[in-house]
Amino acid sequence: MSVRARARLRAEPDGRGGSALPVLESDGPLALRRTRSPRPAYARVTVVGAMSAPLNGDHLAVEAQVADGARLTVDAAAATVALPGPRADAGPSTYTVDLTVGEGATLHWLPEQLVSASGSRLHQITRVRLAPTARLLLREEQILGRHGESTGALTTRLTVHRAGRPLLDQQLAYGPGAPGGWDGPAVLAGHRAVGQLLLAEPAFEEDPPPSRLLGPTAALTPLAGPAVLVTAVAPDARLLRGILDDAARELLDGLKEDHP
Repeated sequence: MSVRARARLRAEPDGRGGSALPVLESDGPLALRRTRSPRPAYARVTVVGAMSAPLNGDHLAVEAQVADGARLTVDAAAATVALPGPRADAGPSTYTVDLTVGEGATLHWLPEQLVSASGSRLHQITRVRLAPTARLLLREEQILGRHGESTGALTTRLTVHRAGRPLLDQQLAYGPGAPGGWDGPAVLAGHRAVGQLLLAEPAFEEDPPPSRLLGPTAALTPLAGPAVLVTAVAPDARLLRGILDDAARELLDGLKEDHP
């Protein structure tokens, strides 16, 4: 039997210079836990997997709202592993993330890697709505196959709107059924870890970072709006995380806003 689950959270200013979590609702395999933040102004939520999911046919969703002026960090305790499951006739699974960030609010969305196991079929959709003065740091990482195995079929789509206007709309596909060449020299070139880091920052409206390479397998690209996108591939998850972490530190160190 397929699993359908939706988890919800909301952060609001607490009136004392910090952020509170008036809504924190877990469901099925999506267990949300309030955890200690190293920054007093930020609330922090950690996603803890309560069971193996998603399996083919499952439908999971997470909804996060950051109210005007609030600050929130969301991370995860472990990687998410997409698995084929016991039913050969099950359709693809879906994992949908809806994020809303209000005026003067900040969201750091930093999950662990998504691992596409052999035989799995997953559609991952992330939708983000930003107010004009919202700040967002978002990281996505996909690992194509566990050690020594081929990847499953994975499609990811990331759409970001700022002030109601499109900022980014990107779809990627890997594995069985993906358009030819996805693993060729012009795309992954045999790498099995792929990721991106999106930083939306109002200060970039006047002074965006320039386009540049970040080593042999990563690049930084300013978007048509106050945001930059870092894309990277790597042989494994550890090296990919190192590339994205280095890029995040460099970008955030150059901002006056105190991002953690």
